[in-house]
Amino acid sequence: MKTPEGGLSVIVRAGDYESVHYALALAAAALAVNKPAVLFFTMSGIRALAGPPPALDDWDRDAQNRQRGVGDFETLLEACVELGCRFIVCEMGLRALDIDRASLRTDVPFTIAGIVTLLEETKPGMHLLTL
Repeated sequence: MKTPEGGLSVIVRAGDYESVHYALALAAAALAVNKPAVLFFTMSGIRALAGPPPALDDWDRDAQNRQRGVGDFETLLEACVELGCRFIVCEMGLRALDIDRASLRTDVPFTIAGIVTLLEETKPGMHLLTL
């Protein structure tokens, strides 16, 4: 059973590879030690759920990470899905950037919601980070 003590919620608003990769790594690590994790994708960060491959700036870093034995995007994303990460896509961000829900990945169990839902999901004792 996951305990909220030390869990985390990450606001993924940057559309660059490094920010999204690190958000996935943080969430996977939290889940691996039985802590809850919420990833809230908004604005340019929503592009991480397009594809595959995702439409992220500096995407070539993924191949470099794989060659160097660092967990790549797909590995981390799959780990987050399998370990029960809560994925939220920001409704405001979708509208602001005119992104159609149908263009997002179907293999990631996300909910379209807003900031209020993010705050409700961030339980006492959890950390809230922005990347």
